[in-house]
Amino acid sequence: MHKKTRYTIEDKHADIVIRNLHKSFGTNTVLKGVNLDVYKGENVVVLGRSGTGKSVLIKIIVGLLKPDSGSVIVLDQDVAALNDKELLQLRLKIGFSFQNSALYDSMTVKENLEFPLLRNSRNLTKAEINTDVEEALDAVGLKQTINQFPSELSGGQRKRIGIARTLIMRPSIMLYDEPTAGLDPITSVEINSLINEVQERYNTSSIIITHDLTCAKATGDRVAILLDGNFVQTGSFEEVFSVKDERISSFYEYNFIE
Repeated sequence: MHKKTRYTIEDKHADIVIRNLHKSFGTNTVLKGVNLDVYKGENVVVLGRSGTGKSVLIKIIVGLLKPDSGSVIVLDQDVAALNDKELLQLRLKIGFSFQNSALYDSMTVKENLEFPLLRNSRNLTKAEINTDVEEALDAVGLKQTINQFPSELSGGQRKRIGIARTLIMRPSIMLYDEPTAGLDPITSVEINSLINEVQERYNTSSIIITHDLTCAKATGDRVAILLDGNFVQTGSFEEVFSVKDERISSFYEYNFIE
């Protein structure tokens, strides 16, 4: 299977800097002093069981939740200190690939991709919009679907179109939520390859939340395992899973395909 080439972070700038992050909901403490850097052009995979705080972490990064303490700096901006207008501007630089693709069923693929441009980039001409749509579809290898509806596409194609709709805004950061969930093994490999292609083509800094160890190995420059409210191990795939820790080795009970 594809093995991710080791990424070097020397002299790289961190697009996401998380320091001593705490978050609780009532008596349930989810994050207990989390620290993480995501460098420019780097893919970081976050592994963790359900309920370990992966989604909470993502929501804090984009300002949907506020931390109890600690800081999150995204593209050199303190997220918690931003007002609504500033937060909206920051979010335009962050692409989010939802688990369910989040496409509008009543719109064609072309209309789905045009939507964020029309909503956020009012100065574009029709020709510029058409060019951006074609380029985004070309990036995910689905130019032929431009006039189809989401219901006519496979699960993998819908996932790709969802990523294309995010890429059309040229984000600096990509956040992937379970990108291979519900997909067959062959389609999962295609999505993993697409994540790497997006990284190379757009130089995105990405966080990839997944339970799929094949996805983690194929896409992650670094892997960070979130357990008991903290990252217990961070490093390359091989470094993380060579550690003698039953909590970490238990992840091999998941659907890892060597």
